[in-house]
Amino acid sequence: MAIKVCKFGGTSMSDSKAISRVSEIIKAEKDRRYIVLSAPGKRNKEDFKITDKLYECYNTKCKCGTCAEPFKFIRERYQEIVDALKVKIDLKSYLDVIQKEIDESTAPDYAASRGEYLSALIMAKYLDYEFVDAAEIIRFKEDGSFDDVLTNELASARLSGVAYAVIPGFYGTLPNGVVKTFSRGGSDVSGSIVARAVSADLYENWTDVSGFMTADPRIIDNPKIIKKVSYQELRELSYMGASVLHPDAIFPVRLSGIPINIKNTFSPEDKGTMIVAHSPAHKADELVTGIAGKKDFSVILVEKSMMNSELGFARRIMSVLEEFGISFEHMPSGVDTLSVVLATSYLVGREDKIVARIIEAVSPDSIVVHHGLALIATVGHGMNAKVGTASRIFTALAKANVNVRMIDQGSSEKNIIVGVQSVDYEATIKAIYNEFFGEN
Repeated sequence: MAIKVCKFGGTSMSDSKAISRVSEIIKAEKDRRYIVLSAPGKRNKEDFKITDKLYECYNTKCKCGTCAEPFKFIRERYQEIVDALKVKIDLKSYLDVIQKEIDESTAPDYAASRGEYLSALIMAKYLDYEFVDAAEIIRFKEDGSFDDVLTNELASARLSGVAYAVIPGFYGTLPNGVVKTFSRGGSDVSGSIVARAVSADLYENWTDVSGFMTADPRIIDNPKIIKKVSYQELRELSYMGASVLHPDAIFPVRLSGIPINIKNTFSPEDKGTMIVAHSPAHKADELVTGIAGKKDFSVILVEKSMMNSELGFARRIMSVLEEFGISFEHMPSGVDTLSVVLATSYLVGREDKIVARIIEAVSPDSIVVHHGLALIATVGHGMNAKVGTASRIFTALAKANVNVRMIDQGSSEKNIIVGVQSVDYEATIKAIYNEFFGEN
């Protein structure tokens, strides 16, 4: 029998009706054997995500000494779910323990993780599957980084004798047993970890959209769904802001070549997007797979005559950024100029100090910081070695009256990034989308 790992996101777990639908999806195929769950998301626009409320519980505990007041929301929300589904579980005992532990905790991670924990407990009872706590199988190192080797060993051993299981996403533990969470959206990573551990044939990631879209639907009306995309393409798109899947979720399954299928809980018959290890075959007119971008970048422009002949010039600038704990996005350069593109957030409150240290390190002729830059990536294996792709992008932007401030293209030719003023962000995405996906 084939093995499928299924991860269901917060919208899929928002209330008893949604959870009942998830149960039907799981039971529709016996191959869906390992289920990874997020905490319940919003039921409507005015509602709250459980994880946000749990963070509030921790913050209230820090201010008032107890999380009792905001924790009432958690109790009511889960009690509604259990009552509607008629799940036989001593929910009050679990909730009492969690409230007590939050009141005694010294970090927010434990509180934040309990939404997934309770979701998995309830679903395991509802499905009559075994509950496997993520604390048993997912490990972080002492410095907080993910321990992939130990995690795979523990998860493989623990799940090897379990035919059907429900596992909470989003968290694991440090060597001392203290709960540690991934970044928000980390349940996607948990699902990928489980898929690798059980040597799954497929990792299904269920969400509220019918696949990965070619562009942001908030900018493009009804963008096309990407039918098939490679790990590498998805990594590029996710990093640049396309948010259907956590960008780190690719790595565990990539090691084992396990495909990921993005599916829609509310339209399960849709095929969704298949994410595969190798570049899918492209038709002649399928140059571009998708377009994604992000705002709020800045550029540090450094000018110095004869810079190109000065050994270690770029290294010294990078050393300054390292001193301040700053990672950069791009570093385009000329004979006497070097630009460093980085998130504007790194400069807030310390821009003058950073500039002063760069001046001290390299004695430039001039240094200027420009804000308000947006980066847009046009991604696709189909662009590789195809003549005229870049020309089409820049012609489309010229027609849209968009000034390009920066250009970056790797030697793989799978990604062309342009930097534009933030005010031109939406116009840039629309122009590129219409060039490659618009009706001819």
